[in-house]
Amino acid sequence: MTEEDVDIEIQEPYNLLKGLNVADLEDLLEDIEVYRTIEKETNLEFWRDIMVVCEDEIEKLKKLERSERGESAAERRGGINESVTSDVSSIFKGKDYGELVQLEAKIKSKITGADGGTDVGYWESLLQQLNAHMARARLKAKHQAMLRRKLWQLKQEQAEEFGVAGTPLFPSAEGIKTEAEDSRTLEEGKVSEGEDTQERKQPEAPCEEAGSSAGVSGTKAQESETLIAEEDLLEQAYLDYESGRYSPKLFKTMDFSEEHVVTAEEDSAKRVANRERVLSGETLVSDYSEIEMQRKVDTDGIATEEYNFNSEVTIEHQDLLWKEKYRPRKPRFLNRVHTGFEWNKYNQTHYDTDNPPPKIVQGYKFNIFFPDLIDKRKTPTYSLKPCQDNKDFAILRFHGGPPYEDIAFKIVNREWEYSWKHGFKSQFNNNILQLWFRFKRNRYRR
Repeated sequence: MTEEDVDIEIQEPYNLLKGLNVADLEDLLEDIEVYRTIEKETNLEFWRDIMVVCEDEIEKLKKLERSERGESAAERRGGINESVTSDVSSIFKGKDYGELVQLEAKIKSKITGADGGTDVGYWESLLQQLNAHMARARLKAKHQAMLRRKLWQLKQEQAEEFGVAGTPLFPSAEGIKTEAEDSRTLEEGKVSEGEDTQERKQPEAPCEEAGSSAGVSGTKAQESETLIAEEDLLEQAYLDYESGRYSPKLFKTMDFSEEHVVTAEEDSAKRVANRERVLSGETLVSDYSEIEMQRKVDTDGIATEEYNFNSEVTIEHQDLLWKEKYRPRKPRFLNRVHTGFEWNKYNQTHYDTDNPPPKIVQGYKFNIFFPDLIDKRKTPTYSLKPCQDNKDFAILRFHGGPPYEDIAFKIVNREWEYSWKHGFKSQFNNNILQLWFRFKRNRYRR
């Protein structure tokens, strides 16, 4: 997935953590670990930075709880007294990533060259806070770079739309550095930074040198010549967001014929008829035709390797406590099975494209419709149980709740691929439970 395919938020990603409590942040940490495991090397630095920020927010909340309980001992163990915490935070505030890298080098040199009179605990606590600020700075820099690229893309799309594709509407964006160049420049600055030989006997906040400030200001002046001002970018992004360029086009009533316009009286009569049908006990509750279900599933159509899969398994006994109150009914469904060739070593040896191997089941797409759930707060669930008589198959059972009975299907019993990159989807949206998955490929090694 490229950055052009991603919807970019206007605010920085770490701002989304504000307002969460400790339990929510700890749950978020577990989710981040899952994404790091799934994506492996992809966006690894982003997940590492957001994890550092999340841990820093957790530590702040826990420190706030300790201060409210009056635990002064915990404050002493923190290395920095609460009375100077705001002063330390003001030192980090407003600095870009390059300035924070220089500050990190000074603090590390202070720790490595510490003597008996240096408060090492203070400097280590300061370094820990600095790591969180550096993570925020990296996230902010990446987010601004993505905003610039997205804005440039929008400008180019508008230029093509109005027939002025040859005119550079966004010439200043050509000087934008890539993330790799930015990180390489920052690393070179970090290595070339000299160690601060001056020793402080008492704990104090690190000061900035005039030379480094001059160098940073010179760098900022060069960047301002090639990059668009951040305020202009944000203002333009807000304008594009408010204009709703990707919203559906608004049609006028006169654009439609009278036979296509549904009046309020017709809509009310249809609702009354549906309610009467439910009270009469008819099994057809909602007018879901095959075409309507096909439209709601939101797929790209049936490919040559996908076939309808409608073989339902009968569930012998269902103890429905609510069957006296509601008339039980089966949910509608639109399922597909994905088949294809598996070109392993054996098949490559014994088959070719003219004489292909037999097709095997590679995955399924289940779309179960629950339009009339009584309790819409409860999400429908599914469960998988191997067949007793044949372990090569399993029973996939879906449970929605009243007024729907459970529904089950017999599928191939193989290990699922849970990565979204391989098409896994498990969600309940628009009254549709979608479960899409593919099987892991077997790789044979000698």
